[in-house]
Amino acid sequence: MTIKLEIVTAEQVVLIDEIDQLNAPTKDGRVGILPKHTPLLTILDIGELDIIKGGERNAYAIAGGFMEVLPDRITILSDTVERADDIDEQRAEEARVRAEEVLRQSDVSQEDVIAAESELRLALTRLRVSQLKRHSR
Repeated sequence: MTIKLEIVTAEQVVLIDEIDQLNAPTKDGRVGILPKHTPLLTILDIGELDIIKGGERNAYAIAGGFMEVLPDRITILSDTVERADDIDEQRAEEARVRAEEVLRQSDVSQEDVIAAESELRLALTRLRVSQLKRHSR
């Protein structure tokens, strides 16, 4: 038994597929979704989105968003969702370094600290997802 998954950003439809399971980062922690799941509407957090189909796991980096779960379908809306193959590791590493530099400064506004923390979490997620793909080959 499968469940339909649709992942959409403002720029594109990232994925439409029938999957076996989805593991997603929410503001309240990670959730696992299987076919016939109870309806759910939740806020997604920055993190790793795991899609399992036919025993194979595919990881995506997601920068938050919203997820609606119905018994036969999952819809994810996010500003940024990246497949492991599409992640530019050098760019992610540069973003990590920039964010850490901001966080080391003492004269930074609270807004800049919050933004840098989010950028750091996303950069680390991108690096982790990219490395997972490399190690699975």
